Amino acid sequence: MVGSIETMNVHQNGWSIHNGNGLEEKLDELRSLLGKADGDPLRIVGVGAGAWGSVFAALLQDSYGQFRQKVQIRIWRRPGRAVDRATAEHLFEVINSREDVLRRLIRRCAYLKYVEARLGDRTLYADEILKDGFCLNMIDTPLCPLKVVTNLQEAVWDADIVVNGVPSTETLEVFEEISHYWKERITMPIIISLAKGIEAALQPVARIITPTQMINRVTGASMENILYLGGPNIASEIYNKEYANARICGAEKWRKPLAKFLRQPHFIVWDNSDLITHEVMGGLKNVYAIGAFICYEILWLLSSCLGSRLMIRRGMVAALTNESATSKSVYFAHCTSEMIFITHLLAEEPEKLAGPLLSDTYVTLLKGRNAWYGQMLAKGELNRDMGDSISGKGMIQGVSAVKAFYELLSQPSLSVLHPDGKKPVAPVELCPILKTLYKILISRENSSQAILQALRDETLNDPRERIEIAQSHAFYRPSLLGQP
Repeated sequence: MVGSIETMNVHQNGWSIHNGNGLEEKLDELRSLLGKADGDPLRIVGVGAGAWGSVFAALLQDSYGQFRQKVQIRIWRRPGRAVDRATAEHLFEVINSREDVLRRLIRRCAYLKYVEARLGDRTLYADEILKDGFCLNMIDTPLCPLKVVTNLQEAVWDADIVVNGVPSTETLEVFEEISHYWKERITMPIIISLAKGIEAALQPVARIITPTQMINRVTGASMENILYLGGPNIASEIYNKEYANARICGAEKWRKPLAKFLRQPHFIVWDNSDLITHEVMGGLKNVYAIGAFICYEILWLLSSCLGSRLMIRRGMVAALTNESATSKSVYFAHCTSEMIFITHLLAEEPEKLAGPLLSDTYVTLLKGRNAWYGQMLAKGELNRDMGDSISGKGMIQGVSAVKAFYELLSQPSLSVLHPDGKKPVAPVELCPILKTLYKILISRENSSQAILQALRDETLNDPRERIEIAQSHAFYRPSLLGQP
């Protein structure tokens, strides 16, 4: 199995497991619920090796990998992705800055290849370095060694639990392929989706398609067996044992036992029945995170022009313009009201934007790849022609989510009454931030500065009015989820 006995019994950051948290008992309990016989290991497979998918697999390996006769943890990623020279050089620096990682690689006779890659004498591949605990999208945070499989059929055909770690834009394609390998299965596995994004279908009826719905439709797996896990977390921070929490959402049969199985001292997992709201919010927060840092960066650039050129730190924006903190709060008020507005279209009684849902939005607006992407766009260090798959970061899922939500909410069939003229308008007309992001990122009609102009529009309605419209039960559109 994966790694040596030494790495099995010690966390990557040196924290010893020693089964002090009833890990084996939790594992035995889940095995019993799944009907696993002695000698038949519980097979857990991560599909997709982005930052969160890799960290999720590594957390399980750190906790349960020591029980090699009872559980097998593997992760699938596509083969053939070469590591460029600059990344190989940076990876070498990371290795040599971490004595524990350096010693581990030397013990495993794996260090020399990183020396050769740094010198340009060898090409490393993403699946190859993942076996040593390096995720290509998160080089600065070494993980534990992982068992990596590059053949999708081999990875999933007999899995008991499949963790979907691919982006929403790839979920349908990957699980369509997986469905071919499950045709002969008597029982379907449990599927936990980590994907934070949505797609939209406009014909024959406009509707939203979430990753769990995609998986259900192409594999035939019951929705009882498909769950979503999300929360206020940054992958690298969770692996470094920063305190975090998450929610696993879905049917009661599996969400409660899985919450218990996944819970760790630094990673508290709660369970919740509202799958749709949490999954939709997972996509929406990425949308508004891009806009947040476009807005914040434009404010910083404006303040730099207006104020002293020596005062270049972001924290000085408020001192320069008396506007930064206030403008951020205005943006937050409008984006959260738009999120509430949109979720009430999709669920009759959605979970309130509070607690973990609100904190998930908050942390994504503070930090994460979508926020980083918005910042780089505003600074001019990235441009939209570079696409939404960025080297070293992976897929920026907020971009496709902007397109999906905009197209969905532009449909005349979903019209609502505008609070001013009392005339029917498409819902997107009451979502100025979403509308502006579409014009910046997708149609490219506007520059990044348009996000700030949208906030300063004197005709902008009070966010309270948007929320009041949303909270009317007549607003709910079950057809958006493909329901009658």
